[in-house]
Amino acid sequence: MQLLIRAARVIDAASSFDGQTCDLLIENGLIRQIGTDLIADEGVQVVAANNLHVSPGWIDMRASAQDPGFEQKEDLTSLCRAAAAGGFTDVAVLPNTQPVVDAKGTLGYIRRMAEGQPVSIHVVAAITQKAAGENFTDMLDLHHAGAVAFSDGHHPLQNPDLLLKTLQYLQPVGGLLMNRPEETLLTRYGQMHEGVQSTLLGLKGMPALAEEIMIERDLRLLDYVTRVEIREEQEPTGGLPPALHFSTISTARSVELIRRAKAEGMPVSCDVAVHQLVFDDSALAGFDTNLKVNPPLRTAHDVTALWAGLSDGTIDAVVSDHQPQDAESKNVEFDMAEFGMIGLETVFGAMMTYNRGISLAQLIEKITTRPRQLLRLPPVLIAEGEPARLTLFDPADSWTFSQTRSKSLNTPFLGKTLTGRVIGTVHQGRLNQT
Repeated sequence: MQLLIRAARVIDAASSFDGQTCDLLIENGLIRQIGTDLIADEGVQVVAANNLHVSPGWIDMRASAQDPGFEQKEDLTSLCRAAAAGGFTDVAVLPNTQPVVDAKGTLGYIRRMAEGQPVSIHVVAAITQKAAGENFTDMLDLHHAGAVAFSDGHHPLQNPDLLLKTLQYLQPVGGLLMNRPEETLLTRYGQMHEGVQSTLLGLKGMPALAEEIMIERDLRLLDYVTRVEIREEQEPTGGLPPALHFSTISTARSVELIRRAKAEGMPVSCDVAVHQLVFDDSALAGFDTNLKVNPPLRTAHDVTALWAGLSDGTIDAVVSDHQPQDAESKNVEFDMAEFGMIGLETVFGAMMTYNRGISLAQLIEKITTRPRQLLRLPPVLIAEGEPARLTLFDPADSWTFSQTRSKSLNTPFLGKTLTGRVIGTVHQGRLNQT
């Protein structure tokens, strides 16, 4: 394939072309030439648009594939279509399938089914068998089979001994442990954030404390493992420091705890789901089940703190937390509805529409460079001779989200007009236009 991207502003802090408006000539999946007023051979496909921008391909660190086992909600083909439409070239999928990704067979199935798709799928494998929080999987075996990280996905690791041993076990291979912080004994039967709104709506609340107490616990465990590693001088074994990643944090106190831990030099990272940056718990006044998510939508104060965490680097990445649910799971009474919303197609539009003073370069870094670093994936660079793994977009153009490529419809954004339009992706030697 030959492709000429005409007059695109490069957004890539690691590239010598960052901030410049350039032409990019793509041949056989590689960036062959970057310059201005490039002359293309006859028959070369040209992409040109007003206010065209190009960045390294976007990556989502947290999505539910639902395949195998729940294909009526989503399968890998529909997931990849939705991801490509949202500007993503890479997606990391959680292990909460049926069967759970707790053995090489299921991991291999997902990788085989993802072949030939417009998006590269990276598999997050389970820490415990069936993600039940009891018996370990063979994480080393899964690591060698291609797992990019380890997590029980939607199920937080409740047992502190399991988390401690996982940190120790993954240390020699530099593996990433991803945990969604929630002390579930404090949130049992909860429907939304515990506070004034839950009282007014008569719904059982899920206290912020449930998230914060687990973050405090896990940071103490990480500190213990790190200190033991330093004391025993294990670094010469070739291992990396243990790495703990908190998925979908949602409270102001969580941001502060992680900010403090980073200032102390602890090897910790975190992400936030895009809908936590857009909505607060007052949005649930209409009992819209599409807004029933876990962690729940928090207060306006928490939303402000999350944006501040993005701005100062405390929060490393923005994720879709894409959780497809079919109509039977959402078109019911609020307290009977399943948690989750789809989000792959609206991450960028939501970030730009509801942006609170974060620069475009910062926002792009949260869905490109930093997530790839956390998942130990090779960097993507806009430079001559590099593979063409690109996202094309217009950050100022408005569009209406009128149709989804996902199999599920559980999103509050359908019919809404957003600012920040994806034009297409270039990946695996082909152009995928939206």
